[in-house]
This record gives sequence, C-alpha cells and structure tokens, in this order.
Amino acid sequence: MRLVSLLFHDVYLRDPSESGFSSPAADRYKLSLTDFERQLEGLAGLKVPASLVTDLEQRRGDRRLSMAVTVDDGGLSYYTVVADRLEALGWRGHCFVSTKFIGTPGFMNARQLRELDARGHVIGTHSATHPARFSALSSEEMREEWSRSRDVLANLLGHDVHIGSVPGGYFSNVVAGTAADVGITFLMNSEPVTYTRMVNRCTVAGRFTIRGGARPNLARLFALPAPWARYRAWASWNVKGLIKPVLGASYPRVSAWVQTVSSSLSSF
Repeated sequence: MRLVSLLFHDVYLRDPSESGFSSPAADRYKLSLTDFERQLEGLAGLKVPASLVTDLEQRRGDRRLSMAVTVDDGGLSYYTVVADRLEALGWRGHCFVSTKFIGTPGFMNARQLRELDARGHVIGTHSATHPARFSALSSEEMREEWSRSRDVLANLLGHDVHIGSVPGGYFSNVVAGTAADVGITFLMNSEPVTYTRMVNRCTVAGRFTIRGGARPNLARLFALPAPWARYRAWASWNVKGLIKPVLGASYPRVSAWVQTVSSSLSSF
C-alpha cells in the first residue's frame, strides 16, 4: 500500500492567531484561506479521491498511490473552514486533536468534534498536552499522554479511538511502542515517505507537510505519481533529523528564524 498523506495545520482568514496554537513557531505552519484553497484546487485536478486510513485495510496489497488529508492540533479552523472545503470535493479528512485544549480559545469544542465525527471525518489523538519534544519524554509519560487523550476522545465521541499523530514530528520506536501499549494501532509521523511499516505493534505512516508560504501546487506535486518532489521533501526531512538532536529545545526557534531570513532574502 502506497499512501501520500498530506499534513496541514490551521487555516486563517485574516490573522494566524484565529485558530490553534499561537507562536512564531506554530504560525509558520498555518495557511491563509486563499493558499489552502489553491492547494485543494491542485489536488482536485488530479481526480484522485482522498482516502481515509480507516478504509485502507481493505486495500492492503494494492500498489496504486492513495492520498489522504490530515490536519494536526484540533484548531477551530478544521470546523469552520477545512471540513466544508473537503466535503465540497466529496472528501473527508483526519483531524488530530490535542485534548487538553478542547473548548479553549482557538480550538474546537466537544459539540463540534462530535459533529465532524458524525459527518465522516476521522478524529484522532495528537496527545493530551502537545509536548514540545514528545520523544524526549519517559516511556511512562508517553503512555500517559496517549491514554489520557484517547480516553477523552472516546468518552466525547462515544466510540473507541485507535489512530493518532505525533506532536512536532518527534518520533521514535519507543513513541510507537507506547502508543500501541494503550491501544493506538495506526500512528502518523512527519517523515515524508509513501510506505507504511509496523513498529512495535503499531502501523506507522509518514506525511508530507504543507507550510505557510508553500508554492500553490505543492500538495499536487506530492500527490503526483512522479516522485521528484517527494524525494526532495525526504532529503530535507533527513537533514533536519541530523540537526534536531544538536539544537535540542532550541530547534523550533532556530528553524523559525531560518525561515524568516529565507523569506526576506527571496523578496529581493
């Protein structure tokens, strides 16, 4: 099974602070409504429907490329913007929620999450508190994050939740193992690959990130059969994998600064 999972965050109308976490590091992942719609337009032109991972088990062994839309954090814009745009195309998406923030300013509330679930969107866990460096937690802390958030969502939705995504892309084999320990069977990280693999009893899938300021057709390029854009994303991700351990907790701040400088230079 080959899967191009696209990772989005919040979408805003006027200001990035409207939805989700608000910080320079978080805001650089957010798209304006216009930019988000352009990404969807490019995908719609491919005539490849968006899949749900809950249905992909039936396609095991199918070598055709599938595409999925995922959105992290649980920001309000999934309810007010993203879901309607996906449904207009006949699609549904995956909404990964950090449960501590449900009902707080900028995030969805319980009623909205139940409605999205009833409309066919997949609601999954994105941990309880969204730790800055998830893989740096102890095994017990990881299990607590997964189990607390999974219990909150199960009680809210009225059914079990077996799918999750890793906050901040800080993945490790232990992260997958602790997720499996508490009943998560499918976990998404931020590695830009199209294959899924079994890690410590948990199926793990990568994702291709669409950030603010991305070229309007980037999602389309990722979803095309020709893989050059995916190779480039994979190379960039691996370079970051070498840098992150060196910078530690400073990585988000340094990364945001590099992006700001790069954007300024490109304007000349």
